[in-house]
Formats: sequence, C-alpha cells, structure tokens
Amino acid sequence: MTEGPTTFTLREVHALDEGGGFTDAVDVVVSDGVITAVEAGAGSATSGVDIDCAGLWLMPGIFDCHAHLDFESEDIEEMMSRDITRWALEVARNGRFLLEMGITSVRDVGAATPGIRDGFADGCVPGPTLFVSGPPLGQTGGHTDGFVPSTGQEAITGFMVGDYAARPPYLVDSPDEMRKAVREQMRSGVDWIKIMTTGGLLSTVRDHPLKAELTDEEIAVAVVEGERAGVPVSAHAYGGSGVDSAVRAGVRSIEHGTFITEAQAAEMASCGCWLVPTLVVCHELDELAKSGGLNPQSTQRIAEILPSVGQQVAVAKAAGVRIAMGTDLIRQGPNLEEIPLMSEAGLTPEESLLAATAGGAELCGVEDRGRIASGQIFDAILLDEDPSDLQVFKRTDAVTGVFQGGSPVKPHERLVS
Repeated sequence: MTEGPTTFTLREVHALDEGGGFTDAVDVVVSDGVITAVEAGAGSATSGVDIDCAGLWLMPGIFDCHAHLDFESEDIEEMMSRDITRWALEVARNGRFLLEMGITSVRDVGAATPGIRDGFADGCVPGPTLFVSGPPLGQTGGHTDGFVPSTGQEAITGFMVGDYAARPPYLVDSPDEMRKAVREQMRSGVDWIKIMTTGGLLSTVRDHPLKAELTDEEIAVAVVEGERAGVPVSAHAYGGSGVDSAVRAGVRSIEHGTFITEAQAAEMASCGCWLVPTLVVCHELDELAKSGGLNPQSTQRIAEILPSVGQQVAVAKAAGVRIAMGTDLIRQGPNLEEIPLMSEAGLTPEESLLAATAGGAELCGVEDRGRIASGQIFDAILLDEDPSDLQVFKRTDAVTGVFQGGSPVKPHERLVS
C-alpha cells in the first residue's frame, strides 16, 4: 500500500451525503485515516497536505456483499486440478484487483478463508477488508455438491474454497450434521455462515433454482448456532419454499432472490432480512452460455431465469426490504456495473449508491465505514465524473482514486502531481 500523509484535506470536493446525493463543494479533512470534518472551509484551520479536488466527486469505498475471490472458471475439471497454493495466490490477486477498482470491503461467501482475511488486514498483501463465510453448507446432491460420477469423487464446486487439511465440512444431511458443521466453521473463525436453501445455476447435479434444499430443521439449527456465537447466516435462495424456510428461520440475508413474491418480501421486511440481488452475474452467465462456455444444463437454467432477473429489486423495494450490492461474478471486472443495474431494476440512483456503500456496511455490521462523515474510517473513492449518472460505473476507468484507511492505494493524479 502506498503511504499517504498523516493529515490531509480534500478541498472543494462533492461528497456523497446521507441521502445518496452529492454535496456542494466541501472540504473533507482526514487525520490518521479517519475523517475529522466534512464542511465548506473545514480545511482552513488544519495543518497537513491540501489536495485540490475541485470538480471531483468523493464516495465511500464500495461494499461488494456477495463475492467469490477465487471463482475463475466454470470448468469442473479445471477446478479439481488447482493446487491450493495456486488458489491462494489467485485469491490475493483478485483481492488487490477489487481494491484498486474501488471495492474496499468484500463479503466473501464461500471462497476466502479467515486466514486470507487476516492476511489482508495485516498488510501481507493489498486487499479489501474481508468478511468471510466458510464453505457454503448444502445437502448431498444439492447446489454445493460437485460430485463427479466418473471418478466417484466429491469435488466442491469451484466458486468455493479449495481443499485443505483443516477445511470445515460443506455437505450436511441432518440437523446434527448441520450443528457440527456450523460449530467447526465457528472454530475456524468465520464472520458469516452461508447455507444453500435452493438449487442454483452452475450446479453439476440435477438441482434447480426453485428446488428447495435443506430441511426446515437443518436451516433452523444453522441460524440458532450462528446466533449463539453472534454470527449471522446468509441463504442462497432464488425463490419458492427455500426462501420461506430461510426467512422463517431468521437468516440475515437472502442471496439472489430472483423469484421472491410480494408475500415473501413483506415477511423479509418484517423480519429485517436483507436482499442481495446479484444481477450482474446473470448477464455474465448469459454471455458465457451464448458463447458455448457452459454445460447444457446450466445453459437451460440461465435461459429460464434471465427474463425474471431484476424483478426481485422492485418487489423488495415496494415491501421495504433493505438491499445491499453484491455481484457473485465468475471473473472479477464488471463488479461496479451492479450499481446501474440495481437502478434499472427499480432503485433510484440515490438508493443504488447507498446500497453499494452505507447499505453494505450496515449488512456487514460495520459502523465505522460506508459514509463520508466525521468519525468514519477513510475508505473512499474519487471520480472525475458525476456518479449521479450511474452509467459511469459501466466503464472500467470510472474510479480514478482509491483510499483505504486514509492511504492512497490508487493515487489520483492530483495527489501525485
């Protein structure tokens, strides 16, 4: 990480406000990595470095609340052949890539381990602040089961952590097995538990996004054990009774939720359950399917789901469900496109920006990041164009400066000039 000045002021910048709009020109003072003032003329009484930010826009660092930092291939044979040390290097590479993109915080639901999280935090390699789950927990023959009939081997599907000696279990087939698996994940130091209550899109077995997986008892055990340890549960669930069971049990978030109904959304809002809609990955998978990059089963599932992608955002918003941004991409790159996609699906531009910043922080239980306000850790991004027009996020060069903890990990040209 590039070291920056201890105290500095971004002068006359337009900063994201509490409502998702942007202020008139203000000064943002940062000292020892923490914002100390946000107001016009605030920097006049401070010592330190002044940075002319007139005509620039400042936002909190982005939260990607559904990422898999090691997901690089949909080819099961390639997944099985990856060495765990190569896997770790790929995770580190992807973490740095996301950080320099402006994603300063990531909830990794299935790939990065507590060791990767702590390595990033300790500065072993550059990477975002991580909140990690262990391997997602699913049933035999369910979405996480990468069983290969020709070899008779279990091969955990490639968007999850590779095999290593202390990896907790990921297949559970009874309440007792769920209890044991969750406790082993707690022992490993996870921040989240992730369960799979419906089928998915890239499964190697005969499941389907609307097929319910795990029993009510298994799901309830996961939530109870998580609550006892103060660890929330997220549920991969596209729709149907798998959503009902997860929400009824008290999960913190529904991942995807493409087919949620108005009644389900109302129940989610009542229970304080969040939605992470993951829209951009469906477009990525559609392109892969059209190019022949997916197996026939997955190609069919994508074709079935694509016309409905985005409707969950409008349904959730109407019911008052909180929404946070997540991407679920196979190959990291178009992550920020999720922001305009959420708006195209029904959020206002202001709501989309907040879902990608303050909303993500709230979902992850973080109070000191996600806003441009006094007392907040200065994880932030600079843009040369007004991000109120969300189309800017469809360009890979949208973010021109990135700060993490007050240090410039991608220095804006005005900082280095």
